[in-house]
Amino acid sequence: MQAAVAMRSAFSKRVFDIVSKIPKGSVMTYKQVATAAGNPKACRAVVNILNSNSDPRIPCHRVIRSDGTPGGYNRGTAQKQRLLQKEL
Repeated sequence: MQAAVAMRSAFSKRVFDIVSKIPKGSVMTYKQVATAAGNPKACRAVVNILNSNSDPRIPCHRVIRSDGTPGGYNRGTAQKQRLLQKEL
């Protein structure tokens, strides 16, 4: 059980590390983040991890759905769209 928790924690850390390096004006998809973090099938986990983020230094708004739509955001989808429009 502790190993599973440690694996989830390590995956979360990798996700936050990847997302924190997305440059302003760029985006990645949830699948790209999951793949870069080592588990391409963990798109839903990436969504959940990013929705739990409260650190403003991690630009979670720069992660979008594969179809190009913004997807969810812990501060609201409208806020995510405003931030993306401002940067792009």
